[in-house]
Amino acid sequence: MSTDIVAAGPDVTNAAVSEQISVTAVSSASEKTLLVLEAALTHARFTDVVAATGLAKATAHRIIGTLVERQFVALAEDGSYLPGPKSLSLAARALQRIDISAIARPFVEALVARSGCTVHLGAVNGDEIIYLIRADSDKPYQMPSRVGLAVPLHCTGIGKTVLADYTDDQLERFVVRAGLPRRTEHTLTTARALRAEIGSVRALGYALDREENVPGLACVAAPIRDHTGTVKYGISISTLLLEHSLEQIEAMAPMATDAAAQISAALGYHA
Repeated sequence: MSTDIVAAGPDVTNAAVSEQISVTAVSSASEKTLLVLEAALTHARFTDVVAATGLAKATAHRIIGTLVERQFVALAEDGSYLPGPKSLSLAARALQRIDISAIARPFVEALVARSGCTVHLGAVNGDEIIYLIRADSDKPYQMPSRVGLAVPLHCTGIGKTVLADYTDDQLERFVVRAGLPRRTEHTLTTARALRAEIGSVRALGYALDREENVPGLACVAAPIRDHTGTVKYGISISTLLLEHSLEQIEAMAPMATDAAAQISAALGYHA
């Protein structure tokens, strides 16, 4: 019986080694294909694809040929590479399935734990922001907000981060269209004041709400960009001015911008 066991050992070992080699080869081939696909979708020329992947020209050429054949990559008349019908179709399907609340929730919860304050995530809806997430800390009070609440762009932190992404012409048209209604005694209600404020937001990369929407409440907010680089969402850290000064709130800006950058990256944005 022991002879049978000894005889079977090398066969089993050889089979295991062969299987491991096969798996490694498949993995390596898959990685190369993904490298070439990414490079071909972001570089127009073959030489750039080769440089980006670090693969041999023959290997890159063979893989691109397969990707063109399978319609993941298309060839323009001048020989440059374009996204193929299959890639475009898959991208469209993926975009339709994006759930910003599900994607952002872990980052929001982490920001609540880090800041000890209420965190809001909002989405642009016309000339308003709609709150999609409100996550509270363990403070004995809650913000007078709710998921689904619509708030103006011009007097909220998230709204200002959206306006900062507008061109000057778009901002002027917004002012005429929206009218800048007063919400509190601190609301910016003139085009000149709003232009100056938005210029500051553009320079800093974050926005402050200094009791401009609700008396006694303030926040610091940061922009969230989608895969195109457009600011479609924003995230804010909100608190009572009885608990934090404006200086303390602004000091939390790096927390907000870090969380916003992480969510933007999760949405496909590459700075």
